[in-house]
Amino acid sequence: MLALLIVGAGGVAIELLRLLEPFGVRITIVRRSPRGVAGAERSVTADRLREVLPDADVVVIAAAATVATHQLFGPAEFAAMKNSAVLVNIARGALVDTGALVNALHTGEIAGAGLDVTDPEPLPDGHALWTAPNILITPHSADTPAMTGPLLAERIRQNVAAFVGDGHFVGVVDPGPGY
Repeated sequence: MLALLIVGAGGVAIELLRLLEPFGVRITIVRRSPRGVAGAERSVTADRLREVLPDADVVVIAAAATVATHQLFGPAEFAAMKNSAVLVNIARGALVDTGALVNALHTGEIAGAGLDVTDPEPLPDGHALWTAPNILITPHSADTPAMTGPLLAERIRQNVAAFVGDGHFVGVVDPGPGY
């Protein structure tokens, strides 16, 4: 059975859990809070990331970009992963030390990577990621204007209603953690 590790427990991670449910994947969530997440076999706090990395066949980064998550994945994290593991970053490029990722791919420390985001972004011509083995790079296009327009309009509608006293604000950022 495939073992998947998701770093982050926001909306994207929750949707990924829902989509993976029919496939019987063993899922571990890494997050700030020790509170469990429906659909995950287990949840652990971020300070235990290196402890659970060796168990994962696939590691999906879906966490917010904050001071605490900057280059969350570097040489030590790649060294902790299985040589057969794949890293997928659908969060922000800054969560991964790009040089360490290139090295991990070239040395076979990890089997591959799928990146919808990079650091730097856009990725310049001639960057080492373009020629790294076993990598798929997509153009940071998980959301399309056709999707985001209606979602943004609904969020604005809800927040205007909340402002005039008819509802609750949505998308509120907590300045402590930064998301």
